[in-house]
Amino acid sequence: MPTLADWNVRILAEFRENAGYVAWSSPEEAAAGRPIPPRMPGFPDKGMPLILVHHVGAKTGKARISPLFYQPVGENWAVFGTHGGSPRDPAWYRNLMANPRTVVETGAGEIPVEARLAAGEERARIWADQIAQVPAFAEFEAASGRQVPVVLLERR
Repeated sequence: MPTLADWNVRILAEFRENAGYVAWSSPEEAAAGRPIPPRMPGFPDKGMPLILVHHVGAKTGKARISPLFYQPVGENWAVFGTHGGSPRDPAWYRNLMANPRTVVETGAGEIPVEARLAAGEERARIWADQIAQVPAFAEFEAASGRQVPVVLLERR
């Protein structure tokens, strides 16, 4: 069965080959009972629009890349720390809060950004839009027992 590291390698390669779109879970992963994460309704046949968020480990200092769903916010991107409904925030979130200056890869190339946590009305508006697009995110938040962080990746 593929590991999470195997899955990440496949996603990064597919992203770069298909200008930012990824099928997400391969048919083999789904057949093995491991669609990680589950397929989301409402995305085009060519796959799900993702960005690759580069980040540096807050504890390790190691360079990492995480493929993430995003919501366009003007010329910037919002990403969501659902961690699949886990009670813990994802590592990429902790890393971005510790080291907010980074880059994202889009289908068009790498763009320098600075991460910041959305709060108040701004977070509520972005989160409501995301729930309307991907209702499963509300389920992830309910299962987690925490407020899912909404991180804005703003162009530098």
